[in-house]
Amino acid sequence: MKNGKVQIGIVGCGGIANQKHMPAMKANADLCDIIAFCDIIEERAIKAKEDFGTPDAKVYTDYKELVKNPDIDVVHVLTPNVAHCPITVAAFEAGKHVLSEKPMAHNTADAQKMIDAWKKSGKKFTIGYQNRFREEVMNLHAACEKGELGEIYYGKAHAVRRRAVPTWGVFPNKALQGGGPLIDIGTHALDITLWCMNNYKPVSVTGSVYYKLGHMPEAVEGNLFGPWDPETYEVEDSAMGFIKMENGATIALEASWALNMLDSREASTTLCGTLAGAEVRSGMSYSKNELIYNRGRNGQLMQETISPVGQVAYFGGGGSAEGVAENRQWMEAIINDTEPLVKPEQAFVVTQILEAIYESDKQGKEIYLNK
Repeated sequence: MKNGKVQIGIVGCGGIANQKHMPAMKANADLCDIIAFCDIIEERAIKAKEDFGTPDAKVYTDYKELVKNPDIDVVHVLTPNVAHCPITVAAFEAGKHVLSEKPMAHNTADAQKMIDAWKKSGKKFTIGYQNRFREEVMNLHAACEKGELGEIYYGKAHAVRRRAVPTWGVFPNKALQGGGPLIDIGTHALDITLWCMNNYKPVSVTGSVYYKLGHMPEAVEGNLFGPWDPETYEVEDSAMGFIKMENGATIALEASWALNMLDSREASTTLCGTLAGAEVRSGMSYSKNELIYNRGRNGQLMQETISPVGQVAYFGGGGSAEGVAENRQWMEAIINDTEPLVKPEQAFVVTQILEAIYESDKQGKEIYLNK
C-alpha cells in the first residue's frame, strides 16, 4: 500500500467497470487508488485511466503484464465470465489480492482452480455480489441470523425480467459468457437466498433451460435496451431450477431476460420459515425495493414492511450505494486484515448450482452433487 491506500489494478474496462466498480472506488478515494488499467481494446483502458486513474497510472493490453506490476496490491477482474479463472489464477500467483466479478466462474472446474490458487497464495479473495449490501437484504440477513424466521425450509430466488435483454457487450455470446440470464442475474438472486438461509450444502439440482424467445424477431418488441439481434443470440432466454439441500430445505430459482410474465422481480428472494416468512421485492415491477415480513400475531396474520429507497437491481446504474458499500468493505478487509463479506467458498456453491441446472437440462435428469 502507498500512503495507507490500497493500490488497485483493473483488468477489463467495459460496462461493469465503468458503471459499478470504478465509480465506487472514486467514491472511496480515501482508501484506494487505481494505478493500472488493462483491456484488450487499448482505447478503453486509456479512457478509464483518464476518468478514474492516478496521473501516473499504467495502461496495459495484456493482463499478464499488469499482474507483474509490483506496486499493485489488488487486481479487480471485470471481464467476461470465461476469463475470470485465468486472470484470477495469474493474479494470485503474482501475490495479489483479487476481487472477481460475479459469477466466480462459468463452470465448477474453473471455480475450483480459482479456489486452489487463492488458498495457495495466502491472499484475500472475494466475488462481486453487491446485492448483499442493499439495506433491505442486510435487514433480512440480520433477522435470519437472529432466528426470527425460525427454521427456513423453503426459499425462492427471483431473477425475472419481462423484456430486458442486454444488447451491449458480449452478453448474448455463449462462448465468452457461458450462459445467459441464469448465470448473469440468476446468480445474484441465488447468492442472497443462500446467504440469508446460511445453507451451502446442496444435494441435488433439477433444471429446465429455455431457448424460446431469443431467436424470435417478433419477441424483441418492447425490450428495455432496444432490439437484440435474434441471429446472433446464442444463450438461453430463461431458466428454472429446483435445488434440494442436505438438511431437507429446498430452493426454487427462476431467471429470465425475456419471459411473458407480468411480475418482473430481480435480485429478490422469498423465504419461508417455521416462525415467519419474508420477501425482498425489487426489479422493474417495483418503484422501490421492499422487504415484507409475514407472521401470525395476536390471533391474526400480520405483514411488516420496510421500504427504503433502493437502486434498480439490474445492470445499469452508476456507482450505486450498494456498489460503494461493497468496495469500501473490501478495501477495509485488506487494510485491516479482516474477512470480506462475500467468501469464495460461498460463491463456489453458487457456481456449482448454476452449472448443475444447465447440466440437468442437457442430460434430462436430476444432478447429484458433492458425492
